Amino acid sequence: MTAGWPTADPDPVRRLHALAAGVRNAHVTEGVVDAPIEVVWPLVADLEGEFGKIVTDMARVRVISRDGDRVEASAHSRFGPRARFSGVLRPGWCWLQSRFLLVGIAAADRGDGRTTVAFTGGLRLPGRAALVPVGVRSEGRRNLARLAARSQARTAAER
Repeated sequence: MTAGWPTADPDPVRRLHALAAGVRNAHVTEGVVDAPIEVVWPLVADLEGEFGKIVTDMARVRVISRDGDRVEASAHSRFGPRARFSGVLRPGWCWLQSRFLLVGIAAADRGDGRTTVAFTGGLRLPGRAALVPVGVRSEGRRNLARLAARSQARTAAER
């Protein structure tokens, strides 16, 4: 690398915005959860438990395999269809996609005991970097609200 060349290391939320910018019709819903990242992120990372209570389109998720931060999972929608996802799950970052679905979640510590969280996702168009934009904005807001409620309940229970 050339000395003096600028580098960037965006936090996970900024990285999610950048990645979603390359997907046609993707929308990122961002908000602040009034709980520390140490409370918020384990809820998202619990794919077989809390995840389905936050992203309710995924009624049941089962992890098939993990290799470091790579994960394979199967999910059953509350509407009936099933999907097999592959992706990355690491602290502050979750990107899962199947042939027809995409879910992206990122979280960043604000340094004030609160967490910035961002969601994107929806129905993928196979073979194209595009999402079907139906309901994505409202579902992102509902996901954020459910995560905030579950985080606050967890914080209250720990006190």
